[in-house]
Amino acid sequence: MRTKNSLRNTIISFVANLITIIVGIVAQRIFINVLDKEYLGINGLFTNIISMLGIVEMGIGSAIIYNLYKPVAENDIDKINALMLFYKKSYQLIAIVILLIGLLITPFLNFFISDIQINDNLQFIYILFVIDIVCSYVLSYKRSIIIANQKSYIINLIHIMYLIVLNTLQILVLILTKNFYLYLIIKIVARLFENIIITIKANKLYSYLNPTGKLDKETKQDIIKKVKALFFHKLGSFFVLGTDNIIISKFLGVVTVGLYSNYYLVINAIQSVFGQVINVLTPSVGNLLIEENTEKNYQVFKKIRFLNFWIATFSGVAILITMNSFITIWLEKEYILSTLVLTVLVFDYFQKSMRTSYMTFKEAAGIYYEDRFCPLVESILNILASIILLKYFGLAGVFMGTIVSSIVLWGYSYPKYVYKRLFNRNYLDYTKETICYIIIFILIACTSYFVSLLITSHNGYITFIKNLIVAIIVPNILLLLLFHKTDNFKYYLALLKPIRKKG
Repeated sequence: MRTKNSLRNTIISFVANLITIIVGIVAQRIFINVLDKEYLGINGLFTNIISMLGIVEMGIGSAIIYNLYKPVAENDIDKINALMLFYKKSYQLIAIVILLIGLLITPFLNFFISDIQINDNLQFIYILFVIDIVCSYVLSYKRSIIIANQKSYIINLIHIMYLIVLNTLQILVLILTKNFYLYLIIKIVARLFENIIITIKANKLYSYLNPTGKLDKETKQDIIKKVKALFFHKLGSFFVLGTDNIIISKFLGVVTVGLYSNYYLVINAIQSVFGQVINVLTPSVGNLLIEENTEKNYQVFKKIRFLNFWIATFSGVAILITMNSFITIWLEKEYILSTLVLTVLVFDYFQKSMRTSYMTFKEAAGIYYEDRFCPLVESILNILASIILLKYFGLAGVFMGTIVSSIVLWGYSYPKYVYKRLFNRNYLDYTKETICYIIIFILIACTSYFVSLLITSHNGYITFIKNLIVAIIVPNILLLLLFHKTDNFKYYLALLKPIRKKG
């Protein structure tokens, strides 16, 4: 049942994110055609600032879901309802706090913007962004019970509908009115409807849901402990992943934010598509770790990490080879960033993607408190390194800083709290395996890139198609040659046999 749920969640999640990419690309193109580059930059900048407000959530959602695994497995309805009530009250309080903090930031918006020329009111645009994030916490707590029951595919299906309706309406509004205010208001309304639909679905699936009761002292203490730790993780994640646009806007201008946002849209969408393949396994891994079989857990981890590596390598190489040719036909050549910037973005994408397998086990095991200070060290290192390297390498330096700061996770957190603690493995093996994967990625990326340069064309569409073919064939052939005799590869090949027989 665990494998079946994981497979179904993975397939639905993959399709959902694929549709997200297509819809997002179409919407972005129309956005750029209708509005100026400054609006694109403002959209990216305010999204980053708003992500800062998300710190207030402090990881309560993750802590609740972790504590739901056991009562869901044991069908402890009283415990589930008590957790849901606690979750509901917490999110109501969070929504109020975010609204207040968001409004307090409004007078200081000019600090983040170095140059801007638009006709609309910046403060009002920002307030709409604040209202949007507040609405994301309204009626959203019941999705946790669906996730804990390993049925996240339901949420993904609803999210697909949300995206299609949202982007269709936003595109129509832009074309017909060119009104950025209405564009943002539609997103707020659509988000509320998505949460309402998920709530209705959760109530139908789990008729016993009636958020009442009081949590036992032990569970509440465990949640509070994890939330305290998760606050540091949330804070660190924002400074590592959420400050890029703020730094770029401050030092390089809001138009540069707009140029980068096109790359971010595509890269983030691809990361979401392939990342979900691993992320949807978290509830299943949480269920697995309850068994406390160290060797079995390690073997599962190895298989997931291998799949993670294959996906990260293939998708990372695809981004490297196709991105600039895609930007050319999607937008125009003036929206292309330098090869250095793209190369750094691709390596950053690879290392972030490779985190997924480690984070899946770390979160499923509820390891938040132990390494609570790591995100703070990582965030400080990220800001300092990004600002220093920006002076020497420009835009590429901002992302180099993010890569440098990731050493805190790869060199300390993952080997100590995942590899050693969960699997009782030694650090030397971890180092060898990690470095080996990085070297293989670099070699495959370089080989594939040089192959893509062998055939040239002056036609943008032919160049993109040629690059796409190379990106699909070359890295996968190289991976196949390297790993076809390994146990991990044979495991996934065996999983595909029933599908091939049916075909």
